[in-house]
Amino acid sequence: MSSIAVSSTAVASNSQAAEEHYNNWPNDKGFDPEFEEHSPVELSVTGHIPAYAAGTLYRTGPCKSKVDTENGGTFQVSHWFDGFSQTHRFQIMGPDNVHGNVRVFYNSRFSTDALIESVRKTGSLQAMGFGQKRDPCKSVFNKIQSEHTPPEDPSAINIGVTLSVNMPGLDHTATAEPNNRWDGSKPIQNLYAKTDRNVFKKIDPETLEPIGLAAQADLHPDLDGPLSASHARSDPKTGDVFNFNCSLSPSPTYRVFQVSASTGKTTILATFPGTPAYLHSLVLTQDYVLLCVWNSHINPMKLANGSFMEAIMPMDATKPATWYVIDRKNGQGLVAKYESPAFFCFHTINAWQQPSKEDPSKTDVVADLLRLESPEFLKTLYFENLISTSAKAKALTEQRDDSLRSSFSRFRLPAVPSAPTAEVGKASIEWSECQALNPELPTINPNFVTQPYRYVYAVTLSGRSTFTDSIMKLDCETKETHAWSHHGHSPGEALFIADPNGRNEDDGVLLSVVLDGMRGKSYLLCLNAHDLTELGRADVNGPVGFGFHGQHVPKVGVPTGDY
Repeated sequence: MSSIAVSSTAVASNSQAAEEHYNNWPNDKGFDPEFEEHSPVELSVTGHIPAYAAGTLYRTGPCKSKVDTENGGTFQVSHWFDGFSQTHRFQIMGPDNVHGNVRVFYNSRFSTDALIESVRKTGSLQAMGFGQKRDPCKSVFNKIQSEHTPPEDPSAINIGVTLSVNMPGLDHTATAEPNNRWDGSKPIQNLYAKTDRNVFKKIDPETLEPIGLAAQADLHPDLDGPLSASHARSDPKTGDVFNFNCSLSPSPTYRVFQVSASTGKTTILATFPGTPAYLHSLVLTQDYVLLCVWNSHINPMKLANGSFMEAIMPMDATKPATWYVIDRKNGQGLVAKYESPAFFCFHTINAWQQPSKEDPSKTDVVADLLRLESPEFLKTLYFENLISTSAKAKALTEQRDDSLRSSFSRFRLPAVPSAPTAEVGKASIEWSECQALNPELPTINPNFVTQPYRYVYAVTLSGRSTFTDSIMKLDCETKETHAWSHHGHSPGEALFIADPNGRNEDDGVLLSVVLDGMRGKSYLLCLNAHDLTELGRADVNGPVGFGFHGQHVPKVGVPTGDY
């Protein structure tokens, strides 16, 4: 099974689409491979980027979606999640004795050269994708018709949804002292790309060349199932990494595990049976790992010959979502299960513990995430539903209803037991907000991970374009919102960089890579996180592939992004 990757194409917008307000997504001319940079290029900076934002911003995800084949045809990726991955690096240099202002350098590199070459020769993507429909003849006769690609070639596999910097356990040298995981004085020791399966792609932190492959079984031999979360989670103090592995046979089994940042040792915290599902993320509290199996259940039999999306079973609203609470401090394993109304989710936001409302001597777990009614949203992510020049995309944007919109939602798991129990509790939804804005790709101040927090940021898909149209901020206490937007500009995931001298939770800046659809060029945008006013930008002389996720590694402080 190939990688499950979220991907896209970056190209210039069509002027007619711009006039109709459907210009934020690029048209179908394709990314210009001549623009790909292998060595850093200095960007033109306007305005002000604060010195505390100095560090390295990595981005990963999609770029190329079309390949000209040997036989004179063109292969076209059909689903956004199946585009060919590219890694991007913005090096933000603080002022020094020679330079009085912040400088920004950019380089990027494809990470799927061998896979693209295979498609060029064969005219098809023979490995399984997320939503890509395959030629059945190519599937059945794959061994006869395809050329053998050495499995040790990391560029032959499409892995590029999230990134982990200094991932422990896979490199013996990539360990850190306890409580000192994110010391900015230490160099970036490794960089791994991840996806929603059990594999990793090692990437050179400077040149971005793919240099190796690994699997979760390299962390622990029992982690041999195919499914996992792109969004592993990291303890903000120790740097220990937490994720799950799900095996499909002979009976579906979840294993939740921890990788120590100080020793590199992997410990399986809990093993339990469960319904296999497409789970893009999980979440941590101070004492627990929270794994919710929401309603994107998978039929393993359909994984053999179809796409991954075809294996996701239709939504059954009568089946509740199941929340598993795993002890990560005292070795008790799975301590509780809860059920909540059915839903689907891509991204969790944060979770924490607090005294129970009914009995303060007990502990509740509160978890925030972006909730959708069902996995039907996945069908809207075919390119024909996104490209600004597509009539179908325009129609879908005009007809989109609440069933295809996400909302910020807060769940409460009451009275978590202090010892394992077989009783199944009830998780409730306390509030939901901003469904009209359809928020996605959330981020918070990383200093508040596993703690109560107030502000969350996201991009929105509110309907003013066929894709993202603004960056928003929600005050979870007052429910007040702020937004940044610019006509014809599509912002990517915004990452929060905290001001080390700040006193308030929203003292800091947001960094987002934005595509200017009018000019067909991108820029690194810096916003004041307090009121979302623009502080500065660094212009790229061309489009940057509209990716999915990234990580900012500051010179001082805690990284923002995936772990």
